[in-house]
Amino acid sequence: MNEPCDSRHLLPAASANPVRGHVSLVGAGPGDPELLTLRALQRLQTADVVLYDHLVSPAIRALIPARTERICVGKRASRHTLPQEAINALIVSHARAGRRVVRLKGGDPFLFGRGGEEMEEVVAAGFDYEVVPGITAATGAAASTGIPLTHRDHAQGCLFVTGHRRQGEDRLAWTRHTGPEETLVVYMGLNEAPRIAADLIDAGRAPDTPVATVENATTPRERVVLATLATLAATLEQEAVASPALLIIGSVVRLYRPAHRAAAEEVFAGA
Repeated sequence: MNEPCDSRHLLPAASANPVRGHVSLVGAGPGDPELLTLRALQRLQTADVVLYDHLVSPAIRALIPARTERICVGKRASRHTLPQEAINALIVSHARAGRRVVRLKGGDPFLFGRGGEEMEEVVAAGFDYEVVPGITAATGAAASTGIPLTHRDHAQGCLFVTGHRRQGEDRLAWTRHTGPEETLVVYMGLNEAPRIAADLIDAGRAPDTPVATVENATTPRERVVLATLATLAATLEQEAVASPALLIIGSVVRLYRPAHRAAAEEVFAGA
């Protein structure tokens, strides 16, 4: 389990360090530390401070050297230890102190990770930055469950969407503009899943459209719960599915085959 975040963050002391600060927005991937990129690992191991999200797995946080300052900035579905504006300010303040700052984010920084907003703040403050991409939850879940997101016999396209409804919105606009020929992957949609299913059916999707809910994708605690749009609400309640989880909706779910990772590791162990 992830330890609770402590929101009592102190800004770094002013520094006479002549070294100019630098910010790396780093994608931590879906949870399995072996899916980190080499660049992401290198940045973690050379950072002065790492600001990480709650969803970054303990196994990945364990790769951060003991000498490196770690700050949990929260950001878990609708429960934020710090508001985004405070996170932006914290990133910039550490850069001003001449530090190598890593902003570590689950998945990929530029896919529903608000990395674009953080980048804008860093640029406005006059600091250099880089983006280190990460494997997003959708492709990590696809690989570990054997559900291809596209397939010539099932889906000619794939749409990544968020389940967050803006304040005042009656329904998610994207539910009106999808068809059976494409796969839908819904991030942060667990709480809205019953309404998403109802809206998709109302927009013309078949009630028997398959849905896979993937919990803790790529980690030892991964679980896959299968349903249809018609049965999704009841199934999620019955199975007590919890975040982090994403929904894969479409015909490709019929191809669900859990990846035989243990067998693969045995085969390649002596290679």
